[in-house]
Amino acid sequence: MRKMINWSMGYLIAGLVGGVFYREFTKFSGYEGATTLSVVHVHLLVLGMILCLLLGVFCKITTVQEQPWFIRGIKCYHGGLIFSVTMLVTRGILQVRETPLPSGADAAISGLAGIGHIVLSIGLVSIMVALRKSSDS
Repeated sequence: MRKMINWSMGYLIAGLVGGVFYREFTKFSGYEGATTLSVVHVHLLVLGMILCLLLGVFCKITTVQEQPWFIRGIKCYHGGLIFSVTMLVTRGILQVRETPLPSGADAAISGLAGIGHIVLSIGLVSIMVALRKSSDS
């Protein structure tokens, strides 16, 4: 449970920093259009902080943290979330800077973000399998 609370705190801090960065970076740059930086804050708070808080409760009331599916799943989940958010920030900074990208670089960023979301989804499914298994015992 303690690990989940610590992860939750880390995601809270990262989410707040992401929100401030979005606001200040776009204001400093004089940018007023849409950017993926606007969703970094929400991704970190909802997918990071809130999910880890909920998983902390499940760790307290079940034995889910002992399930191999959970251990692998949570590592996969954190890796996928951090990677996805990194790609969101990368894309957002390039949008705010109005950096022209060759089509290959644009596709690479989209592809990497997609891979991050796939890894995140695999982690979620693994965590759900572990929760189901721990509810059977």
